[in-house]
Amino acid sequence: RNIILSNPRKRNALSLPMLRSLKEDLLHDVKSKDLRVIIISAEGPVFCSGHDLKELASEDDVKHHSQVFEICAEVMTLIQKLPVPVIAKVNGLATAAGCQLVASCDIAVASEKSRFATPGVNIGLFCSTPAVALGRSLPRKVALEMLFTGEPLSAQEALMHGLVSKVVPEDKLEEETMKISQKICESSKSVLALGKATFYRQITQDLDTAYKMTTQVMVDNLTLRDGQEGIEAFIQKRKPVWSH
Repeated sequence: RNIILSNPRKRNALSLPMLRSLKEDLLHDVKSKDLRVIIISAEGPVFCSGHDLKELASEDDVKHHSQVFEICAEVMTLIQKLPVPVIAKVNGLATAAGCQLVASCDIAVASEKSRFATPGVNIGLFCSTPAVALGRSLPRKVALEMLFTGEPLSAQEALMHGLVSKVVPEDKLEEETMKISQKICESSKSVLALGKATFYRQITQDLDTAYKMTTQVMVDNLTLRDGQEGIEAFIQKRKPVWSH
């Protein structure tokens, strides 16, 4: 499924309506066997500029501000809880919560002209929530330099530090994203869902706990119909027929 941020006039800002719509789109028909991968892209030269600062301008509307940041955190964590891989397809600038969105996706493919920044410090609103996703994707010193200076990373720097998975020329962006999506679609949905959930669980655990938990998951994986089908197909030298 393609989710397209389509408010280029507002630089695809994550306003409250935009965040609600994004949450709805991510959850739509998520249990369907046919949904195998979600691609998030955007219209216009800016992938996503982060929060709509007009919504954050009045200092006395604390309830509204809380709402904005709470649903934003919900959307970012939801991406990792979904049973299918989520790919950010970035062609342009991603700043603040827009950069957080890229960092929160499972995979990110970017065009060479893309750039990534957390410039909140420059306007007196430190990017503390984007820092959660950034600090989990990038080496600490790289994340902190971005957060302290607001200076952007180029696409190549983002690749080098692990914020994105691939950088391609702009005219190859669609093709490369589809290549990854098609490869994902060749696997069993149930096996991928188990693998994704397990990956995010183990990443926060110490080594012994992570191995104990994933050992059990491997055993559980073998009890899945597709777990057995895959191994049988391999032994019989045929293509597996997934039930998902």
